[in-house]
Amino acid sequence: MLPTDRFFQGLKGKKVAFIGTGVSHNDLIMMFLEKGMDVTVCDRKFKEQLGELAENFAKAGAKLALGNSYLDEAAKCDVVFRTPGMYFNNSDIAKMRENGVVVTSEMEVFFDLCPCKIYAVTGSDGKTTTTTLISEFLKKQGKMVWKGGNIGKALLPEVDKMTADDAAVVELSSFQLISMRKSPDVSVITNIAPNHLDVHGTMEEYIDSKKNILLHQNAFSKTVLNLDNDITNGLSGLVRGELVKFSRKAVPENGSFLDDEGWLCYNRFGKVEKIVHKDDIRIRGIHNVENYLTAIAAVYGEVDAENIVYTAKNFNGVEHRIEFVRELDGVKYYNDSIATSPTRVIAGLNSFDQKLIVIAGGYDKKIPYEPMAKPVNEKVKTLVLLGATADKIEKAVREYPEYDPNELKIIRVSTLEDAVDAARDSAAPGDIITLSPASASFDLYRNFEERGNHFKRIVNSLEERGSENA
Repeated sequence: MLPTDRFFQGLKGKKVAFIGTGVSHNDLIMMFLEKGMDVTVCDRKFKEQLGELAENFAKAGAKLALGNSYLDEAAKCDVVFRTPGMYFNNSDIAKMRENGVVVTSEMEVFFDLCPCKIYAVTGSDGKTTTTTLISEFLKKQGKMVWKGGNIGKALLPEVDKMTADDAAVVELSSFQLISMRKSPDVSVITNIAPNHLDVHGTMEEYIDSKKNILLHQNAFSKTVLNLDNDITNGLSGLVRGELVKFSRKAVPENGSFLDDEGWLCYNRFGKVEKIVHKDDIRIRGIHNVENYLTAIAAVYGEVDAENIVYTAKNFNGVEHRIEFVRELDGVKYYNDSIATSPTRVIAGLNSFDQKLIVIAGGYDKKIPYEPMAKPVNEKVKTLVLLGATADKIEKAVREYPEYDPNELKIIRVSTLEDAVDAARDSAAPGDIITLSPASASFDLYRNFEERGNHFKRIVNSLEERGSENA
């Protein structure tokens, strides 16, 4: 009997609720319905808002619990799958657990049922690119790779198609990890910096959530940590299996590093192998050199150097990450909507050799903006601010001791359309405009992808200055 068959046999006669629709649940809901499960779909949105999606679930046999009281029906079920957007320590969820309801998630069950080796990546920044690079390396090596998790695809509906020789590469957020009690074969932490404190409340809980990616590994596992990040490096003592590190500033005993000549190398206890030169990496930015170092550390010994070099020369990057949009009137536009934290913004600023025009601001995740005050003052010529965090960002930038209003112009606007117009009016041929919000998107958009796509639509709709009055 397949593990999935055994799992579903154990759910026979039980009521299963899914809290939240969306990428991580839609396919999963249909899978459970196809298996003959008693399914209730719970979502705070009303039927009119879900539209065709609600109709499809109902036609397939699901019960619908929608609107303000959507959690009431979930509490009456035996098993509840929470979407990552539903905080594990939410009081309603906590009460369900106290009352004997099984509260789980797609990723937790996937880890239990996955038949192949799992590579998992977490961190405050760089997760998606690193996850994608590991996937690309393994695919080029000839592996059948299943990529998913926080990166935008549920893997549990695919688990019956997987074999022991395949590889699963998953991105995991703190919201997914907080409740997980099983760790992957290869754990990767890119870095840890203040993030999502609006939900976690404390930095301690945020770090503790991240720790779950390695706390439950066995002696035959591998853990990749960032030697240059104090918090991440400080987790070294918790590692149960092989400890591997990556660094741009030092040479780890066992791990990847950047040498003085620009080569990405691997040192295995004194034996150094040069793998790829940073100038061969197609995607720009020193932070992407770091992402390559991270991915190399995760797959070293499994992927040939020639396949890493091929990926470096041909991989175009992931959407919304310093993504070139267009050049208009001699001005280049970049979409870096993923830059939802100061560290991501700083990485973006360091990817260019000139001062930038930056559009920033958005939903407040309760993180400090002082760390980006110095690089913004040094590397930005015009800062266009909007959204809930505009005041906090402006305050941090203005209070930097070397702030000079003649060198850094700050403009306040209300909409992204106005922001693009203001940035364009401030630009001259040769300038670069980038959307680098330093904030989440939830004040105006469902996610950073929607924000980035809106930015691209605005930019792509602009006409050349000479043709505007034609």
